[in-house]
Amino acid sequence: MSSAARKIRLLMLLRRNGVNSTDVLRAMELIPREVFVPPTFHDQAYEDTALPIGHGQTISQPMVVGLMTQALQLTDRLKVLEIGTGSGYQAAVLAKIARRVYTIERHRPLLAEAEGRFQALRLHNITARHGDGMRGWPQAAPFERILVTAGGGMDPPPDLMDQLAVGGIMVIPLGADRRSLHVVRLRKTETGVEREQLWPVRFVPLLPEVAAEPGRGRAASGQGGMEQGDVPPPALIPPDFSDVIHQRA
Repeated sequence: MSSAARKIRLLMLLRRNGVNSTDVLRAMELIPREVFVPPTFHDQAYEDTALPIGHGQTISQPMVVGLMTQALQLTDRLKVLEIGTGSGYQAAVLAKIARRVYTIERHRPLLAEAEGRFQALRLHNITARHGDGMRGWPQAAPFERILVTAGGGMDPPPDLMDQLAVGGIMVIPLGADRRSLHVVRLRKTETGVEREQLWPVRFVPLLPEVAAEPGRGRAASGQGGMEQGDVPPPALIPPDFSDVIHQRA
């Protein structure tokens, strides 16, 4: 089966399972996922599965990308902050819909690779930086939308909530631990925050500080960076996720 045929099959799968936004489907059609995965996984680029990208990180399952992007309720007038650039695939999808995308990655090598892909694809409305995603990007705030692509605790990082504009939406995986996460949609109002739990998901953990670089030891906080063998599970939706979708529909 050709790459184009695999992409069509994937888009049809996403549509059957709840990704019904034409803007999101069009964006995922336009962005070549094979560009964002290691060459050894090119033949799996249009399978609905997460794939390793190095440094204990993954490129998210396409279903996760589609549903989380859809949950943001994007328009072409909005400025978006993404926490966790990773391969850059999610940011690229966002950039095809939103006016401007700011994205933060704690692993410098992953960021460099992602920036190269953005340039190659001429995605000039993405600005990326190396830093601690939990602190956000105050110099560019406020943001109308914030997407966090790593699992947090029971509540979102306070700095990110401060940088969300009134009327804005944050989509973030939250839970007591990374095995009991749910994607949550938060709406910031004049009087507080409205919280909507959407669906169960598995994600790599949201960590503070920047990751240690090779040969330089652990990150400054002593918490950043992963030891060998401490690789988190891939960003996979549980096998029964389609049932959750149909129950919500």
